[in-house]
Amino acid sequence: MLPPSASRRTAAFHFIKTPEKIFMTVLVTGGCGYIGCHLVWALRDRGVRAVVLDNLSTGFDWAIPDDVTLVRGDIGDGRLLDRTLREQAVDTIIHFAASSVVPESVTDPLAYYGNNTGKSRTLIAAAVRGGVKTFLFSSTASVYGNPKTVPIREDALTNPMSPYGASKLMTEMMLADTARAHDFHYAALRYFNVAGADPSGRCGQSTAKASHLIKAACETALGLRPAIEVFGSDFETPDGTGVRDYIHVSDLVEAHLLLLDHLRETKKSQIVNCGYGRGFSVLEVLGAVERAAGREFPVRFSPRRPGDPAVSVASTDLLHQLIDWQPKWNDIDAIVDHALAWEKRRLGK
Repeated sequence: MLPPSASRRTAAFHFIKTPEKIFMTVLVTGGCGYIGCHLVWALRDRGVRAVVLDNLSTGFDWAIPDDVTLVRGDIGDGRLLDRTLREQAVDTIIHFAASSVVPESVTDPLAYYGNNTGKSRTLIAAAVRGGVKTFLFSSTASVYGNPKTVPIREDALTNPMSPYGASKLMTEMMLADTARAHDFHYAALRYFNVAGADPSGRCGQSTAKASHLIKAACETALGLRPAIEVFGSDFETPDGTGVRDYIHVSDLVEAHLLLLDHLRETKKSQIVNCGYGRGFSVLEVLGAVERAAGREFPVRFSPRRPGDPAVSVASTDLLHQLIDWQPKWNDIDAIVDHALAWEKRRLGK
């Protein structure tokens, strides 16, 4: 594990008053989490001021740059949100904070509706009160459920198979209604399977017992898990295992920044898929991890999990129509190489 950063991170609240709003200030909720911290680093690289709001339930304060303001708190706290938006002169929100484990959402649905939907409503309401007009939302391909047509277009039927997917879809609905009623513009980015790590080694997936396939496989290859568990070998796919569209986290972050520019310029709300438009089966991914690690590892097959579709691959036509997005890491071996390098760094190897 990487060492924690300076003691300022332990403060309950950390505010810097900004007398004049000259530059864009982005509030990143869940900015200490996996995707959020990559976005914060990318904003900093581009000279954009970021403020992070995170309760650190699954994120890490050391994952963001030391000179980025961290507000420790919950997006369900309306007073804290009002204060943060006002004192930090926030004009843009990028919303990552959420619970995101599909099987857990099936066993504890009310927690997911409370954390993902109810608290998102509180955040959106604070944005309207605070005059924040630009809002990017971290949604999910899980809103589609088990699609009838692949690749999946944004206008495909939404039929979530899990409370996780339903909780995200409800937030999309709230954003659409809010945009119709107020001077408010949003982009909902429907992620497919996000993986990999910052190519510079600054951050990566660090959540304990994370269920992401590539992370779990890398940990297994390094001896941190006794075996990798494959859920379902009887899907209607070429090798019987589920097929997913894996997108490198750094390419996903670049799509966020370009869509943010597009949204601020056009003020036209959008729902956009974020993937590469190509799928890999679970067994193909495990093969890529074995190649990167230079060794085989035990694989254990288990029954399908509730809420898992057979195939989930994005249509990316709309994404490319809206922005000039040129993915740098559209390769499963590059994704795995960066993920494995991050796990080795965490182990000090």
